[in-house]
Amino acid sequence: MTAKQDGRRRVVIESVRPEVDCGAFPIKRVAREWVEVEADAFTDGHDRIVCMLRHRQSPDGDWLETRMEPLGNDRWRGRFRVDAPGRHQYTIAARVDRFLSWQQDFARREDAEDIGRALAVGARLVEEAAARAGGADRALLEAWAQRMTGGEALDARRELALSSALEESMLRHPDRSLETRYGRVLDVVVDRERARYSTWYEFFPRSLVGDGDAHGTFGHARARVPHIARMGFDVLYLPPIHPIGRTNRKGRNNALEAGPHDPGSPWAIGAAEGGHKAVHPELGTLEDFRALCSEAARHGIEIALDIAFQCSPDHPYVREHPQWFRHWPDGTIQYAENPPKRYEDIYPFDFECEDWRNLWAELKSVFEFWIEQGVAIFRVDNPHTKPFAFWEWLIAEIKREHPEVIFLAEAFSRPRVMHRLAKLGFTQSYTYFTWRNTKHELTEYFTELTAHASREYFRPNLWPNTPDILHEYLQYGGRPAFMCRAVLAATLGASYGIYGPAFELLENEPRHHGSEEYLNSEKYEIRRWNLAEPASLERFITRLNRVRRENPALQSDWSLRFHDVDNEHMLCYSKRTEDSGNIVLVVVNLDPHHTQSGHVEIPLDELGLRAGRPFQVHDLMSDARYLWHGHRNFVSLDPHRSPAHVFRLRRHVGTERDFDYFM
Repeated sequence: MTAKQDGRRRVVIESVRPEVDCGAFPIKRVAREWVEVEADAFTDGHDRIVCMLRHRQSPDGDWLETRMEPLGNDRWRGRFRVDAPGRHQYTIAARVDRFLSWQQDFARREDAEDIGRALAVGARLVEEAAARAGGADRALLEAWAQRMTGGEALDARRELALSSALEESMLRHPDRSLETRYGRVLDVVVDRERARYSTWYEFFPRSLVGDGDAHGTFGHARARVPHIARMGFDVLYLPPIHPIGRTNRKGRNNALEAGPHDPGSPWAIGAAEGGHKAVHPELGTLEDFRALCSEAARHGIEIALDIAFQCSPDHPYVREHPQWFRHWPDGTIQYAENPPKRYEDIYPFDFECEDWRNLWAELKSVFEFWIEQGVAIFRVDNPHTKPFAFWEWLIAEIKREHPEVIFLAEAFSRPRVMHRLAKLGFTQSYTYFTWRNTKHELTEYFTELTAHASREYFRPNLWPNTPDILHEYLQYGGRPAFMCRAVLAATLGASYGIYGPAFELLENEPRHHGSEEYLNSEKYEIRRWNLAEPASLERFITRLNRVRRENPALQSDWSLRFHDVDNEHMLCYSKRTEDSGNIVLVVVNLDPHHTQSGHVEIPLDELGLRAGRPFQVHDLMSDARYLWHGHRNFVSLDPHRSPAHVFRLRRHVGTERDFDYFM
């Protein structure tokens, strides 16, 4: 103990949850969500303690307090609600309460003389509280103190001393002079609702070509917005929209030499027309881009922009700030490499250069520029190849002025790297979902995402495909595989996205056997998609997104629970709202080639269903309805018809034949 510590502070506070890395990083919530906090708080001996959850709506705001409830074994729980986006804070304070301890001891006294002496001690404590109180409470406490030692019958004075009214008044005016404060103030980053629940659609504007057009424009994209809105998407994600370099431009299928009409990769950013704060002239102008944002907003859609911090050899930064790049011994600038792969059309930034402060400031200004144009969602390309300290600084700086901004980390990297990025500020994260396909893999991974302590900071965004990734499950599973992965993404995760036309139109041909790259990848050429193709999944995806919108249980992650099915090719899980008013049960056939069947077992009590009473399951995708009995029911799924049931459970309140009374 140091000289500054007061040994009379007897309460110990430890094992606070949630807390990320000893308070080094914030937890995450969205506006109007609850933060539930638990902690161990205890003292020596048998004195009673009071544990308070302290919280405030901003780092410089006033503290509010909520009394925590005992859970047993010195564990306490309390909760508070966060109201608006920004950075909120919480901590814990606890104290030995002399009055509650006295009251606990007093209740065991039986001898009249002993009771009288104890009442005098209690009255003194009440008088001290009266001195701390004001107004009506002071007068009431003074009166009660006098009654405790006055001429009333002993039983009446005893009843007053043990009354809940006196206890509550004393708790309102405690002696906090020896209160223990938890050693850390913990942060909560509060985002808007779209951070928790979002439905993303990605397309390349340059491929939205009309008849006779060589290159799509923002105007073409604007015309496509109503269709995307009808499909139920609320985020339209655009790959980089900047000028594309010409030096070392890649050709079709990533060929080293481009043809005269090859458009190049949008991720080779920068040309004579400008860099990260410019738009590709063939797409249109900044005014055209703002018009696209306005049209999207009119349909309830936000534009998400790809931010890729790298440059083509033609980027103005290369000429104006050569010190921001690494150089070969001959003085030329190094291109990007991931041996044996070489990316001659891209120069990475050198974040260890001497001029790093100006580099950081300039890159921050890129986000600020697009925020000024109306963008509030950014998908960040390969953030794991830039310093953690840079992202922690940049995101904090941006969100200090713009708490509404959402950052999605595209980091298919090692788990600790992905989690570090989420801790330091990224709002959402790509996941390993694409590579989790078996029942065991999905159950294990999504139990981790939704039940592990990391859920406090890691928000998953699930993508069955991207322009970079065509998994072999989609390559060989045909239409049922696409439907299966869409259902899994849309119901396992509150946020999911698809690389649009390619997914809708069942694009499944790899560049070569064993590759996850698309043949004729849209990254390197303009594709003409026939969106009227009869085989399109448009109607299926539209229905799926409608189910998500109409069922709040699917709009969050934490209620996910897996249930037993006696077939390794079948997966069953449920989600529900906090009040269990909306319960969704999903059964999926993971085998895209064969019909699979099995018995599903669900916990009736946990889902609010009465044993011995039938209940209805309503398939929200097909509109079929089934009457189930008990906890074990049979399901058969032909993947060529539909690989999944998305049931809403409806509790039965009438007779078995009276379906009108399901609610």
